[in-house]
Amino acid sequence: LPSQFIIRWCLFSRIEIRQRTKKQMGRRSKTNRRAKNGISSLEDEENTVDVEIDRLSEDHTIAETITTLEDDFEADTDADEIEDLISTGSTGDNSQAVAINRHARCIDSLNSVEDLITEKRSARREAGLRRIFRAVTHFGDTDTILPFQSEVTSLCIQSIRSGKPAEQYAACRLLEAFAVVLGAENDDYFESIESALRRILGMAGRAPLVRIAALRALTLADFICATDDVSTESLLDLCEEVAGKEYRNHEVPVLLRAAALECWALLSTTIHDFYISGSNDDHSGRGILLLSLIQDCLEGEACLELRSAAGECLAIIHEARVNLGDIDGDNGTERRYGQGGWENSECEETMDYLQQQIVYFSNQSGHSISKKVKKEQRAIFRDYVATLIDGESPQQTVSFRGGSLTLTSWREIVQLNFIRHCLQGGLQTQILTNPTLQAIFCADGNALNSNGHLSQLEKRLFLSKTSEASKQAYVDRNKKRRTRNNVKNHFLTADGEEI
Repeated sequence: LPSQFIIRWCLFSRIEIRQRTKKQMGRRSKTNRRAKNGISSLEDEENTVDVEIDRLSEDHTIAETITTLEDDFEADTDADEIEDLISTGSTGDNSQAVAINRHARCIDSLNSVEDLITEKRSARREAGLRRIFRAVTHFGDTDTILPFQSEVTSLCIQSIRSGKPAEQYAACRLLEAFAVVLGAENDDYFESIESALRRILGMAGRAPLVRIAALRALTLADFICATDDVSTESLLDLCEEVAGKEYRNHEVPVLLRAAALECWALLSTTIHDFYISGSNDDHSGRGILLLSLIQDCLEGEACLELRSAAGECLAIIHEARVNLGDIDGDNGTERRYGQGGWENSECEETMDYLQQQIVYFSNQSGHSISKKVKKEQRAIFRDYVATLIDGESPQQTVSFRGGSLTLTSWREIVQLNFIRHCLQGGLQTQILTNPTLQAIFCADGNALNSNGHLSQLEKRLFLSKTSEASKQAYVDRNKKRRTRNNVKNHFLTADGEEI
């Protein structure tokens, strides 16, 4: 008995000592607590070399679905509605019904913003941001989303500050798409999101994909909504800093450097050619000062995205230089050889070297890169060679049911690719209904929405996938494929029968 009593007394004494110790220690002060991502503040992060970085897959996109939660939309129903919008003519009751349905679907999604602000689960907030992104890009217009501007902005900024990487990425993508649908001359929207996006861009602990989405959202908001040239110049400076190897004492991820060059290319389309490629005794264009950085990107890491972005910037700079030399004269030889060029300029040798690099990448061979990447690289850089070496203008066509839109300059192609990446599946819907995009690409909205006044039966007979033309094209493709295979395998036949 005495031994059992002693053991129990010892156990109770140890428990009391632990409890007293915890009470005396108390909670740590806010300055001593470890903040999220392993960083106590932004100033500490700037002075820290080794930073714990959030992880987010490079293949992560806003279009991914979350199967554990309820579906954002009924996919089949939405696909049919979008197809009806594209294929429906500008007259008739059906087009009006589709417009009313689009407006209702967009309002239903935007009404959930208030609930998402108070939602505690990050997965639910991410699913809600995806749903709103899809509604804004596929069914939204300026008049519909304008009353929800402040609520959506507050929700996205809250998700960027306190959410998980996937939620932060979805919030940045929603801010980017919201700017496109909101339209031009909305400086208050750009000012409301600028500080939050700049802050997340400067945090090395954030996932690279989140920082890329923040930079693209900030750039596109300035391109569409802002009217102040000072903000554009400031963003150009920011892109040039981020495109370097180090930014704020931290190494910059390769994909972020490539995104910075793409953003620089988009912003450069808003300023005059002289401020890109012009030079005199008192001024040197931004593009000329960027040539050394472009050379570093082409010679540096073997990253297709970084090389492609550098080549795109070089094409923009060269095109601006050529446009500076356009003169009006009666002599055809003067008009041809009087265009702006790099001959007898200070950067002539640099441009010659960069053009040789572009030609090398357009014909690169060897086993240092995979066959798939090699094929994609050749296709991209051959377009740059056509502009830089052969002097040909690029050409890209966007097809619609009512016709097509042809782009013949690198400025327009850069703008289209940037907006296409932002809107994804909602590109054609927005170009058909968004007056800001129609003004950017000099498109006639009535012509784009025209479908030749075909009836629903005629569209089903001639334009659908089950039409006779589609079936005949399918048969022809199979026949040509069978013929090619027979030609390849002809030497295997024992009797040598003719094909």
